[in-house]
Amino acid sequence: MVAMRLDKFLKVSRLIKRRTLAKEVADQGRITINGQTAKASSTVKVGDELVVRFGQRLVTAKVEMLQDTTKKEEAANMYTIIKDEKIGESL
Repeated sequence: MVAMRLDKFLKVSRLIKRRTLAKEVADQGRITINGQTAKASSTVKVGDELVVRFGQRLVTAKVEMLQDTTKKEEAANMYTIIKDEKIGESL
């Protein structure tokens, strides 16, 4: 597999638990792929860098592999978390 839809990748990798939620988050412009704002139908490839905004957190993940289905224990192997930072708080 060379590429996969963003919403499907987020669901299969369990970065976001449900595909409908992944689609909503993407359509709200809260996800970027390699710096470009992504839609749910955007294509994800191995090596891409995703930045997902979850409320007050910004999670940066690198795509390591693509699979149609995966077991819960193996889902985390599909990506590597590069950064996980809190935003919107001044120290």
